[in-house]
Amino acid sequence: MSILITRPSPYGEKLVNKLLSVGKFAHHLPLICFSTGKTLSFLEQRLNLLSTGDLLCIVSQNAIKYAHSQLLSLGVSWPTKLVYYSIGRATSIKMYKLSGIASKYPKDKETSENLLQLPELIDSYGKRVLILRGSNGRTVLDDTLQKRGALVLSCECYRRQLLQYNGEEQSCRLLELNIKTVVVTSGEILKQLYYLIPKFYRTSWLIRCRLIVVSLRLAKLAKSLGWTDIIIACSANNDVLTHVLIKNS
Repeated sequence: MSILITRPSPYGEKLVNKLLSVGKFAHHLPLICFSTGKTLSFLEQRLNLLSTGDLLCIVSQNAIKYAHSQLLSLGVSWPTKLVYYSIGRATSIKMYKLSGIASKYPKDKETSENLLQLPELIDSYGKRVLILRGSNGRTVLDDTLQKRGALVLSCECYRRQLLQYNGEEQSCRLLELNIKTVVVTSGEILKQLYYLIPKFYRTSWLIRCRLIVVSLRLAKLAKSLGWTDIIIACSANNDVLTHVLIKNS
């Protein structure tokens, strides 16, 4: 029995290596890749609009990776006058490693909804908030903070690009690998996988696999597409996913 990892590079390869090290067989099939975001060049300008006590939210490790590289290229440091937030622990750790700046994050489930429950984000009226994100991401942070009276800015730090495969070839290959468990960490990836696999293989194999997702929202989407064996991990962190996969595959 094998596990299919659909996380993008380099996180997908790292998760596969973790699983191999504990005796699990895993295969990597990334469905998206990343490139520079269309408004990354405006990052310094948008940072300069923020004042002491304003908020900066980082929605992913890729957002901070591209943003930090942009500031380095300009010789600009992250402002210390802001209050920093990350969607989860791994993103917070990456921010600290790159910049030395600590960012707060939800300790339970690592989602936008949980991030929005932190006290300072609940009481954000009148503050400016800069959100560092990818293309085509969810807007729940923007929408909720605006309703709470914050002035919300955003910066598209990276773009997601779909990787193209031959669905028939990949289906045959994955069946040969005896894939029985699939890990998906975003709705975009889930839909890409679902529509990549031809209908015959989709109904006879794919939706019969055990599916590991990282939020209730993803689980509901998977259920609407036909999956019934769904397990929700509390975050997309590779250590968390490894623990869930050891227990459930």
